[in-house]
Amino acid sequence: MAIGKWIGGFLGFIAGGPLGGLAGLVLGALFDVGLDQVNEPDRNGQPWNTGGSTANFYQHNASASQQQRQQGERNSFLFSLLVLSAYIIRADGKVMHSEMETLRSFLRRNFGEVAVEQGDSIIRNIFDQQKQMGAMAFEGIIRDSCFQIAAHMNSAQRLQLLSFLAELAKADGRIDPSEVNALRNLAQWLGFDARILDSMFNLDKHDTHSAYKVLGISPNATNDEVKAAYRKMALQHHPDRVATLGEDIRLAAEKKFKEINDAKERIYKERGM
Repeated sequence: MAIGKWIGGFLGFIAGGPLGGLAGLVLGALFDVGLDQVNEPDRNGQPWNTGGSTANFYQHNASASQQQRQQGERNSFLFSLLVLSAYIIRADGKVMHSEMETLRSFLRRNFGEVAVEQGDSIIRNIFDQQKQMGAMAFEGIIRDSCFQIAAHMNSAQRLQLLSFLAELAKADGRIDPSEVNALRNLAQWLGFDARILDSMFNLDKHDTHSAYKVLGISPNATNDEVKAAYRKMALQHHPDRVATLGEDIRLAAEKKFKEINDAKERIYKERGM
């Protein structure tokens, strides 16, 4: 499996901690990939650490360092997504064919065809590790992994991660109570009030009652409270705050941002604001 095509060699913050331990079991020698990439030829066919001026050498290395940091952020996000997806899928103690098909469709829609095969293989390895650990021990790893994620991702990135998981849970047209409980656990471990899920579950609805849930307020809220709630949501979910994670993730956040704006517009229209 050419894993580097989707989750590359720069693992960012998951090179350590509970996520790093799980990645080591699931991805094996992936930690060794990428260490020698500063010696790969540049566009002129010259290695980055030979030839050319000293200024060009440092420019190449600075560019490589920034690229590696961004790749590390993205790969940490993607691997975290797969680990937490495994927790959601197995929340009821079993893995259904329909759930795996939902995951494949989700990966295809959000990250492209190459993610389907590779993501499927990774998550099956995670399931194997879960069986070996036992359900309680695995949940402990998930909890500690969420704490690790909360320490390294900004709130917008964590919200996008949780949003993907909520989308995955409802992708088959229904949300099992065990999935809801698992999502509430994840929300709290990631540092959010579990009520944020009410907003995520109502994003794709088009009635005014759901719009209030999207903004996390009551229909009895004042106009000033509506405006304040929208400003808070817009700041938290702005797609620019996840831009370093890659264009596919930014576009998903942009779609969610539009749905938040649509909810605001429905409320404004009803109130004549």
